[in-house]
Amino acid sequence: MLLTISTTLRPATDLGFLLHKHPDRVQEFEQSFGMARVFYPEAGEDRCTAALLLEVDPVRLARSRGSSSPDFSLGQYVNDRPYAASSLLASALADVFRTARTGRCASRQDLADGPIPLEIGLPALPCRGGADLAHRLFGPLGWEVGAEAVPLDPGFPEWGESRYVRLALRGDVRLADALNHLYVLLPVLDDAKHYWLAGDEVDKLVRAGEGWLAGHPDKGLITRRYLGRRWALTRTAFARLAELGDDVEESLDPPVEEEPGAEAPGSAAPVSGAGQAEPDIADPDIADPQIVEPQIAEPGRTPDAAPEERVPLNTLRREAVVAVLEEVGARTVLDLGCGSGQLLSALLAKPAFAKVAGMDVSARALAMAKRRLRADRMPDAKRARLELFQGSLTYTDARLAGYDAAVLMEVVEHVDPPRLPALERVVFGAARPAHVIVTTPNVEHNVRYELLAGARRHPDHRFEWSRAEFARWVAGVCETYGYAAESRPVGEDDPEVGAPTQMAVFSRREERP
Repeated sequence: MLLTISTTLRPATDLGFLLHKHPDRVQEFEQSFGMARVFYPEAGEDRCTAALLLEVDPVRLARSRGSSSPDFSLGQYVNDRPYAASSLLASALADVFRTARTGRCASRQDLADGPIPLEIGLPALPCRGGADLAHRLFGPLGWEVGAEAVPLDPGFPEWGESRYVRLALRGDVRLADALNHLYVLLPVLDDAKHYWLAGDEVDKLVRAGEGWLAGHPDKGLITRRYLGRRWALTRTAFARLAELGDDVEESLDPPVEEEPGAEAPGSAAPVSGAGQAEPDIADPDIADPQIVEPQIAEPGRTPDAAPEERVPLNTLRREAVVAVLEEVGARTVLDLGCGSGQLLSALLAKPAFAKVAGMDVSARALAMAKRRLRADRMPDAKRARLELFQGSLTYTDARLAGYDAAVLMEVVEHVDPPRLPALERVVFGAARPAHVIVTTPNVEHNVRYELLAGARRHPDHRFEWSRAEFARWVAGVCETYGYAAESRPVGEDDPEVGAPTQMAVFSRREERP
């Protein structure tokens, strides 16, 4: 299997810094199924190409087959796995370019943080759905896609096309994003994995898909194929994605019956040593890319309400925050940890909010917010109401003062508990707005999400509070900083475990205690 990554950025040899692989050396990385090598066919000032060559040992691959995996006899040894890009290549890519996928590069961090001109080549890629599917999946991610179907035999054109395509991608894309696109989409296009699917596959998908999967028009297809059409895992994936905040507009549905032949919830999905999934009569992904996604019903609606009438949890959360801001009569609002700016967009749509500001510690998140809000094309009057700036919630900052209200929507759970007192001093002690709105997950509600009980909703959550724990934190803040607070549920208020999101509305007293 061969993957090439090229750039024309000057000096092009900086690609070696970004990939953490020196252009003057051939480096080897042993895999359980073969050997991966990284080398540079060309390395000049104007153009540089890094190649990942994966040599698969079919015998080792067959011997590594689990004892419970299906035995396809000859298919274990006669298959396309040594030659065609698949989950084997994705697995090797994840191992070889582990640091590059995180976007870290101490010597060239500015370069790693932004898009660079890239060309990616895959001479043989299994693509169940043909070249059109490759366009569908890579096109929305900023790539110019060249996908050419490989004929079964050039000498016999009447035999038609094979299941393989030659894929060429061009675009100005951040290198870490490009590697994560490949990591997720190679097995999606192949529609098969060479290893057992377990619960940690959801974490892998959420991490690799951060910043792009939630907004992809075919996210349903990608999620279902990546997770081997295992409905329990798919539902868990959307539960995790829904807690990423406003970047995701997915909802959570009550449990539905498994598809005929699907595994029991929580079981792993066996795949043959040759990496071939069981054949389907038809491919529902191609005919209808939408999947049944778990949803949380809007408060007051009956459990059997039509799915299309239900509102995603993050939409309910955003609407609840905006409603409270209108209720308290706030004119100037500060969104702390604004992310990609969906709450900012909702506030700017209402002229009653005369000034709307967003702060985030991530420069990349602020850049995404500017793009989402189309700040460069915004009318002057609207643009004058908006301010975006970078900052930390644990350091006193004069820019945070003077607002009627501040919002911490799904933010506090991302802060390490020892640093929460610093956040409290900055927001409630120094900035001291008239009102503060805080939302955070209710950990008690996690039992309503299949496969999530006992786990946090997102890998970056440092904690998740129960209703009693949240109430104690709210009471402590009020006593220390002179606020009164009211708690409200967001989402369906389950009589046993409460609502999925808990919200506190703080109002400043006239005088501190």
